[in-house]
Amino acid sequence: MNENEDKSMGDLFPDLGQETPIISGVAHDSSESLATVRGVADEPGMAARVFERLAEIGVNVDMIVQAGASTGTADISFTVPGKDAKRVREVLLQEQDTLGYNSFDVNPNVGKVAVVGVGMKTHSGLAARFFKALSEKGINVLMISTSEIRIAALVPLDQLNEAVKALHTAYGLDAQKVEAVVYGGTGR
Repeated sequence: MNENEDKSMGDLFPDLGQETPIISGVAHDSSESLATVRGVADEPGMAARVFERLAEIGVNVDMIVQAGASTGTADISFTVPGKDAKRVREVLLQEQDTLGYNSFDVNPNVGKVAVVGVGMKTHSGLAARFFKALSEKGINVLMISTSEIRIAALVPLDQLNEAVKALHTAYGLDAQKVEAVVYGGTGR
């Protein structure tokens, strides 16, 4: 076992001090769609079959949630780029017999909001602040995704801007300064 396995960045590099929970920004995306496939057999390989078929047509999938039911079926929800929503709809219709699901829908009226930063793994309360900020504004969370540097939620599109503002305020990012502009995939 590696002796550094359970140490935080602050432990490993003491000159940096303890890893600080720094939420460096709030990101959002209004160009996604939420697809839900309902009533698929809750058995090994079903999710693979759904996502293999989407991969075959070149659709990138982002957030994924599967919820099982006591009836032996599951619902699988996932986000895709809005530009691919029509193709996802077509493939799901074509594959209904093969995949054996009961129904599906594709909802373009969603948006993703996320906070990004370091220190999320080693500091409690950051997720609580995220969801409290949204709930105080009456924003319903449709889906959640997390990583060591990000907390993201899918919300109704008409509440996306309010969600962004609420999270800026919750994490003290309301300062009067120019925000960084990120051009996806260009490295600029």
